[in-house]
Amino acid sequence: MDYQVELRHYAYFLAVAQELHFRKAAEKLFISQPGLSRQIKQMEDLLQAQLFVRDKKKVRLTPAGHYLKQRTEALFNELKETKRQLQVVGAGDTGELRIGYLGSAMQDVIPQLLVGLRDHFPKIRTVLEERTNQDQVAALLNDELDMGFVRLQKVPAGLRMRTVYEDTFSLILPESYPMLTREFQDMARFANEEFILFPPEYSPHYFEVIMSICADAGFRPKIRHRSVHAQTIFKLVENKLGVAIIPTTLVRGFQMRVKHIELKDIPQRATLSVVYRKDNPNPVLKNCLDVLLDVS
Repeated sequence: MDYQVELRHYAYFLAVAQELHFRKAAEKLFISQPGLSRQIKQMEDLLQAQLFVRDKKKVRLTPAGHYLKQRTEALFNELKETKRQLQVVGAGDTGELRIGYLGSAMQDVIPQLLVGLRDHFPKIRTVLEERTNQDQVAALLNDELDMGFVRLQKVPAGLRMRTVYEDTFSLILPESYPMLTREFQDMARFANEEFILFPPEYSPHYFEVIMSICADAGFRPKIRHRSVHAQTIFKLVENKLGVAIIPTTLVRGFQMRVKHIELKDIPQRATLSVVYRKDNPNPVLKNCLDVLLDVS
């Protein structure tokens, strides 16, 4: 009998590649372990490539296995997206939009977008996922998100990015800091303070903008703590563990014992951009972008 690689082979392979354990993969697939082993061996024979290294202690992917795992995950993501699109094909006035976002986007931009969608396209459903910049980019490229809100200077060639919100920065100080906000003159006063900042991995461009604010005042900040979570930053400032510079929009989202000084007179701005795949076939996306760009 002639055999060929079928979709089930890829499903079996992916389960083993993710679990790296034949028994656990078999339980996940509701088949017997010997049966799963035979299917993987048959797949390797048909592809003429070894996909796993097996010994008594562990299972490892070969280089060919690593490559196939990447391609198989992309394949199943595409099939999942195709099934979803079949349910929403039409004029784009009904269906689902998967949105990734940074926490600061939830202060103004996303609520305004959701209100606009409710008013113009009430049948559109949204799935909201708070993710880092890098996670959003990866999810967009893998068809796991339709739209993201990021603070990045550039994105990969397959994505399109458009600025939707420009914000000032604010200096965040403990409530008891020995200076009235009206006494603020410039950032040079804070050259010897310890700072709490977002890590550079969060957004290299965003980090460099913060560095440039301090550089313009003649110093490089002493970074004591780093966090990607605004609430954590506020809490650290509240407990007198440092000062921080954040987009002004975030100030409205938290009620803590801190005070802020909006840095209106500096040239640096915190830009928030929408990013999406150029070839995204989701008919809902265009209508959502139209609403977003109309209200932003």
